[in-house]
Amino acid sequence: MNDSATDSQPPKPVHSDHAGQVRPSVPVPFPPQSPPGSTSFPRGPSQKKIGGKGNGKRDAGLVKDCLFTVRRDGILHVISENYFYKTEPYYTILNAELEGQKVRPASTDILDAYVVPICLERAKLAGIPVCEWEISQAYVPLPAIVYGLNYFATTSDFFAVNDSGHAKEVIRHVTNKGKYPFCYQKIGQGATIHSCPVVFGKTSGACSIVAPIAQKIYEIFSIPLVRMIMVRSGTRYELSSLSPMRYSQLTDADRALLSAYLANQEFL
Repeated sequence: MNDSATDSQPPKPVHSDHAGQVRPSVPVPFPPQSPPGSTSFPRGPSQKKIGGKGNGKRDAGLVKDCLFTVRRDGILHVISENYFYKTEPYYTILNAELEGQKVRPASTDILDAYVVPICLERAKLAGIPVCEWEISQAYVPLPAIVYGLNYFATTSDFFAVNDSGHAKEVIRHVTNKGKYPFCYQKIGQGATIHSCPVVFGKTSGACSIVAPIAQKIYEIFSIPLVRMIMVRSGTRYELSSLSPMRYSQLTDADRALLSAYLANQEFL
C-alpha cells in the first residue's frame, strides 16, 4: 500500500452514505475520568436572549440557532452555536463593532478561528501544541486528517483517511474535483481524534485533561462556545481545529455551565 494518495485515477465509491457523497469523520469521546465536583455560582447582572422560546426549565433557551448576548463590565459577549461568515451572529458582532461597542468575540477572531491553517498558527504562537499542517491540491500522506478550504467548507466536516482509495474519494469531494486546495495534517499510526466542548474557556468531565489548552483558546479567540478537535498520540494532545458546537451536543455538565453564564451566575 502506498503512503500517499493523489487524484490521478477515478476512486472507488467507498465510505459513502450513497453514491457521490462522502461521510465526514466523527471524533471519539475523551477517555473517561472522575466526574468533577459540584460548583456553586455567584449571581451577576442580567442577560439578553435573541430568539428561542422558553418552557420554564433552566436551559430552555438552548435551542437550535438561538443567539444570546451577555453584557459584563462594558463588554458585549455574543453566544451562539455558529459564528461563520454572513451568519446572524457574525453580523450581530460586526454591527456592535461598527457602533463602537466592545464585543467578544471580535469579527476578525471568528474568521481566523474557522480557517484551519490560520487558527493553528495563532494557537502555535500562543504556545498551544498543534498538528503540523500543509496545503495541497492532490497529495496527502497516510494516515492524515483532511479539511476543505473552499468557500463552502466547514471545520465541522473533516475526514480521517487511512488508505489510498478513501483518500482519493475524499480529495475529489473536498476539492470539488480539483477546483480548490485542501489542508491536511499527517498523524501517527494509532493516533485518535477527540472532540471537546469548550464553554467560555472551561471544560468538564473527561475533557478536563485539556483544560489548559481550552483556556488558552478562549484567551486567543474569545469564542464563548466552540468545539476543539484534538489528536491524541500517547499522552500528548494536539489541536487539529476549532468548529461550531451545537447546543444539542453539549453534555449535561456543559449545558449547566453555559446556562449559568447566560443567567450571570458565573463570572466571565
